[in-house]
Amino acid sequence: MKLKKTPVRLICLLSIVALIGIDRLTKWLAVLHLNPDGVPKSINVIRINGADILNLTYCENTGAAFSILAGQRLFLILATGLLITGALIFLLSDRMKNKWLLAALTLIITGGTGNLIDRVFDGYVVDFIDVHIINFAIFNFADICAVSGALIFLFVMLQEEIKNMKLKKQSRDAALPEAAEANENE
Repeated sequence: MKLKKTPVRLICLLSIVALIGIDRLTKWLAVLHLNPDGVPKSINVIRINGADILNLTYCENTGAAFSILAGQRLFLILATGLLITGALIFLLSDRMKNKWLLAALTLIITGGTGNLIDRVFDGYVVDFIDVHIINFAIFNFADICAVSGALIFLFVMLQEEIKNMKLKKQSRDAALPEAAEANENE
């Protein structure tokens, strides 16, 4: 008996649901353990030579990345909703053939939706991953998904652009000897 091939887009949609579930679970755990009784706290996870490397720190972010647009809840809900809708339409269309771009859109949709749920129901996004290796904002699993998806998307687009530039150069280079030969024959 031969198994039917599962459509890639169905796998993408199921992945979105599963990853949003992971995001919701990690945020629920953060609220439960890092904000008991409404008192935010921080727990050290990795410390090397007395220096904190990674903490879990409860934070409520009313803005977007790095708290930009703080307090602009309606704008962020509408903008994120439009972005997710556009990405979902593109993901489900047959025009997208590159599996890496499908994966990138899956991660972008996941990240946007995970944080959108927080904004709609709570008015803020729960952040809790606090990396001290570099001076960086506190973030969450949805942010990791969105940023990873954006980086994959940019990498694939850059790769495609380089490939197209090489093809254009090859056709130009191939046309030069033919043009020179045609000029010699005249």
